[in-house]
Order: sequence, then C-alpha cells, then structure tokens
Amino acid sequence: MATEETIAKIKELVVSSLDLEDVSPSDIETEAPLFGEGLGLDSIDALELGMAVKKAFGITFSKNPADNKQIFYSVKTLADYVEGNKS
Repeated sequence: MATEETIAKIKELVVSSLDLEDVSPSDIETEAPLFGEGLGLDSIDALELGMAVKKAFGITFSKNPADNKQIFYSVKTLADYVEGNKS
C-alpha cells in the first residue's frame, strides 16, 4: 500500500518531469487514469515519467508492456508499485 509521501512525490514528478502547464500536483486525482480519458498523457509522457520515477526511487520496470500499462494506470498504481519495489 502506497504512502501519502510516495503519492505526493509521484504527483510532483508528473508535473515537473512532463512540464505540465496549468496543472499542480493537487490537481491530479490519485486514482484517476493518467492516460487517455484521465490526465491525457501519451506514450512519450510514459517514457519520460518512467525515467523520472526510476531516477527518483531507484527502481526498474517490467519489459512487458502489459505489466507497465497496469503499473502506470494511475498515481495510486504507480505508487503501489514503487512501494513494493524500492530498495
């Protein structure tokens, strides 16, 4: 289960690493989809966010696209993955 601290840090990473204008971390809903109908991120954003999360938390992601789609579904799913895999 993700901590509030991890969730807050990921929201900050989403805004800072993707240079989202007019979006603050508090605007991002924890369980809303990051891609498509949610925040509207695309595949390039996913790569940039993945690199930022990897650098910030020292974790790696699956080579399986289906796994990563589930991991990056929302801030909550990403934070849960980070909590379960950080060293």
